Amino acid sequence: MHKVRALTSTTSPRSLYTALTAGAVGLYWISLYLYVPSLPVYARSMTSELALVGAVLAQYGLWQAIIRLPLGIFSDWLGRRKPLIFLGFILAGTGAWVMGRAGGIEGLMVGRAITGLAAGSWVVMVVAFSSLFPPAEAVRATVILTLVNSTCRMLATAVNGPLIDLGGFALAFNLAALVGLGAVLVYMPVPEATFERKKPSMRGTQELVTRRDVLLPSLLNALVQYISWATVFGFLPVLAKSLGASDTILGLMVSMNIGVGVLGNLAAGVLVRRMNLYIILFLGFVLMAAGLIFSALASSLAWIFAAQFLIGFGGGLAYPTLMGMSIEHVDQPQRSTAMGLHQAVYGIGMFAGPWLSGILADRIGLSVMFAATGIASLALGSLGVWALMRPRNEPAQEDY
Repeated sequence: MHKVRALTSTTSPRSLYTALTAGAVGLYWISLYLYVPSLPVYARSMTSELALVGAVLAQYGLWQAIIRLPLGIFSDWLGRRKPLIFLGFILAGTGAWVMGRAGGIEGLMVGRAITGLAAGSWVVMVVAFSSLFPPAEAVRATVILTLVNSTCRMLATAVNGPLIDLGGFALAFNLAALVGLGAVLVYMPVPEATFERKKPSMRGTQELVTRRDVLLPSLLNALVQYISWATVFGFLPVLAKSLGASDTILGLMVSMNIGVGVLGNLAAGVLVRRMNLYIILFLGFVLMAAGLIFSALASSLAWIFAAQFLIGFGGGLAYPTLMGMSIEHVDQPQRSTAMGLHQAVYGIGMFAGPWLSGILADRIGLSVMFAATGIASLALGSLGVWALMRPRNEPAQEDY
């Protein structure tokens, strides 16, 4: 294994650095989600076309998909992660500021694209946080950081409605911008952890991309993100609004979904040590598909709350498990690249979810779109889990 100079379990202030990193990452996610529950409705107020609303929402996933793999490769080449983490915090605040001053759908689209670039640095944050733990605890580290992610997103979405009631959409955007800058201040005391520089290699990247233990979890997490961004962060708020939901109710719905996702993260953290990972993943996809069917049948807000619950818990089980699996057997100097690949691939799901579902909803209606997505996601999820269970053809990765 390559030698690295990083924070280890023997470093006396390790717990402090872990807490500061988690706190800064938490503020980063608050900055990215303070306005999310009402964003589909806000975009809808600027256009009558659901496909255009979907295009605005899709910018977040699109630019993540574009930037994440190059960012991971660059981070491994640079041998540093802290400057790229700072950049993510700054872009999160900038994107919110731009959206708060958007005079039309085009400005909203630009701001959302900037926040997509900001979310690209999640690649580096996950790897930096994982470096504070022994390599064998990669899945545990990702579960912990995902728990921070989910908790802070839940808090952010919970206050979205009251913020809008208090000061309109502009207040939510402006506060998100300030919180993004606050993340910079919290992370400043954490020392830079430098690693052996990994020179970019087309062959090395190609080998990493074609590894089943890296690629398959990435593809499955793309499906998880597709479901979430087609529903919870996409068109379920639009459906709920048509059934009479207020801005506060929309925020509570998304917050509840993320809160249930936290429970799923906690359950995953416990179950990964007691249960076969493939069973956990299959259960996650079954629950998410059931949530989509509930969405298709929704005739009241109660049905939508139930759908949010099922999708949230299922995603909470699957997401951190798949993310940890994607880097579990990857050497430390290549982990940013592997995580960049993983998040770039699932960023495609975040882009395709609102974009494709918006087109389908315009053509076949929201309910039919939800039902078709549920059936397809269960079939694809089951197929993917089965493919993961197959023995790998390559030799065991003892050297990683």
